Amino acid sequence: MGSLRGISIAIFVVQALLASVALVSAQGSATPSRWQTLSGEAPVVIARGGFSGIFSDSSFGAYSLALETGPSDVILWCDVQLTKDGAGICFPDLKLDNNSNIATIFSDKPVTYLVNGVSTKGLFSIDYTLKDLGSVYLSQGIYSRTNKFDGNNYQIMTVQDTYTQLKPLGFWLNIQHDAFYAAHNLSMRSFVLSVTRNAKVTVDYISSPEVAFLRNIAPIFRRSSTKVVFRFLGRKDVEPSTNQTYDSLLTNLTFIKTFAAGIIVPKCYIWPVDGALYLQPSTSIVLDAHKEGLEVFASDFYNDVPFSFNCSYDPVAEYLQFVDNGKFSVDGVLTDFPITPAAAIDCFAHIGKNASKQADLLVISNNGASGDYPGCTNMAYSKAIQDGVDVLDCPVQMTKDGIPICLGSINLIESTDIVRTGFSNLTTTVPEIMQSSGIFTYNLSWSDIKSLKPVISSPQSQYKLFRNPKFQNAGKYLQLSEFLRMANTTSSLNGVLISIENAAYLAKQGFGVTDAVLKALNEAGYDKQTTQKVMIQSSSSSVLMKFKGKTNYQLVYKIDEDIGGAQSSTIDDIKRFASAVVISKDSVFPENSAFLAGATDVVSRLQAANLSVLVQTFRNEFTSQAWDFFSDATVEINSFYVGAGINGVITDFPKTSDRYRRNRCLKRGNKIPTYMSPVPPGSLLQLVTTDYLPPAEAPKPYLTESDVVEPPLPPVAKTTSISTPSGTVAAAPAPNGQPKVAASIIVPLMAMLLAMYYRFEI
Repeated sequence: MGSLRGISIAIFVVQALLASVALVSAQGSATPSRWQTLSGEAPVVIARGGFSGIFSDSSFGAYSLALETGPSDVILWCDVQLTKDGAGICFPDLKLDNNSNIATIFSDKPVTYLVNGVSTKGLFSIDYTLKDLGSVYLSQGIYSRTNKFDGNNYQIMTVQDTYTQLKPLGFWLNIQHDAFYAAHNLSMRSFVLSVTRNAKVTVDYISSPEVAFLRNIAPIFRRSSTKVVFRFLGRKDVEPSTNQTYDSLLTNLTFIKTFAAGIIVPKCYIWPVDGALYLQPSTSIVLDAHKEGLEVFASDFYNDVPFSFNCSYDPVAEYLQFVDNGKFSVDGVLTDFPITPAAAIDCFAHIGKNASKQADLLVISNNGASGDYPGCTNMAYSKAIQDGVDVLDCPVQMTKDGIPICLGSINLIESTDIVRTGFSNLTTTVPEIMQSSGIFTYNLSWSDIKSLKPVISSPQSQYKLFRNPKFQNAGKYLQLSEFLRMANTTSSLNGVLISIENAAYLAKQGFGVTDAVLKALNEAGYDKQTTQKVMIQSSSSSVLMKFKGKTNYQLVYKIDEDIGGAQSSTIDDIKRFASAVVISKDSVFPENSAFLAGATDVVSRLQAANLSVLVQTFRNEFTSQAWDFFSDATVEINSFYVGAGINGVITDFPKTSDRYRRNRCLKRGNKIPTYMSPVPPGSLLQLVTTDYLPPAEAPKPYLTESDVVEPPLPPVAKTTSISTPSGTVAAAPAPNGQPKVAASIIVPLMAMLLAMYYRFEI
């Protein structure tokens, strides 16, 4: 089944998306002897319904994209359902409602059937003939994923058509509900036999969660290359033919071996997580199954569904947990995003932390490893160093007593628990800094700020994606001098980046932030040493001009808005005071409704002027990435580095970027696999039909000279405010929010008032 129009559209999908890339071997240079699988070979990648993380499950487009972006031997998974007339179709569920437009084609009311003893309501395949379904189109059934490709009208495909049209090297039939079909006088056994006896179709795997069905067909395939696999469902779910829970069946793998060559289990069977989504010790299920001669396939891999906070929203890290942990490896993974395990297995497994760098990509932290710990704390900085960062960053803020500290924002509300303390009454609005109100660092002493709890940043919290809650208040903040001492004693660092913002406003308030930075750097010996470089970053050209000529530090100009280009004269102006530029991701690959709309020439033009280009901010959460990057931070980094040619990344998760540049696939020349090839910007958006296209967005503005040129910094104003003496501990706030006055101040103050009183009385 499947119209010529649907087929031609899907072929165009494949050609447009990755036309310039050739397929290569899935295993590459990975050493087979290192694999702790049952066979000693690399784990297989099984694409559930194709690349169902992007296109509708079981559609020609999803299967085609899986073949193009996965390993060359990727296995296509087909969930087999039977129609009223006994035809087998690839469709993800018994019910047709959720993954198709059937409800708009037929006016039938949903019906209720018993499915494994549970009343289930919907529109079922058994009530429609294959001909009836010819006018039904597939749709994206997971509502958190884009539905923009539903207009391509992918038709429901038969099992035979799926194989003959796509010709995969591996084909997997999953039979989820044999007992249900048998109750309605439809024989799944007969269908499977008819398919496997078809000379035009090769079935490599047949799986089912029903023991009776597999025991029935197992003798037929005993001397065949087709493998029978028992599928485990939830631990407390009951297997219908034995009336045992799957948890109970797991304790009798010897029995499973009598009719199956392998098992497929939810990944949590292997690596359990606790109620807070933290990894628990791995179980022995893989080793136990291997002892019985059973292969183990892990299911439930989705790049857009977080598994454990231990993986830091990094799907490559998650796969490596299952295939490269030093104890065991699963024999295959079932995934909605086959590009990610393909790269994890071929490019990243067994490379080790100290593998040589294959890419000249500078990795700069954003407030340390702020994806794992509260930004700019000692723990965030230590984690960034541990994770292989090149340049450790410190955004400098000033305290009331004139101490430069490292903090991601001048507004303490953004990174501390200050609103829950007695200092919450210090809220003010300063339009020169920000439009909304805040509590600013220069209104509190260093001892006051040290008393606050750090709070981890969760920039994707609107999507309920929170970071490392167990350590959301961990660590302590550092003075700039403490930060520099930490960096100076870390041999693995290439340098530090000191970021300065709001310098002009602070100068008017009596705070000389540039002078404070220079003093701290000199006292730490950075003005004399050459081992680590110092980068000074600011969005203010006047700040960088203040440093120019006084030091040999690298000056970095931050463009704090999305731009579509830059005038030549503007680039010449930037060159007068900077040797590197920080730009946003949107300034490289502009987005429209979370799709890449194309590419600018900003990177190439800046580099042509001998300006290094650093891009911010890279985050692992899939909601921070365009659809084109397949919910995979590694795909995004690769596209910016290989595709756009950037010089460095500024990231909340240094580990992901450092691991990327060590992967073995980067040095394969013209044999780089598809899953390590850059995404062509704009290719996915071209595949959205007119009726689903988002409105066109206005082009990004060009950077002009007026955006860059600024007057010199004003002189630092003299202030009459009394600073807390160095080393003095500030008093804790009283319950009413007003600061307590220290007794050492009260006593002389009272003496002075009494003296004045007696003087006037006399």
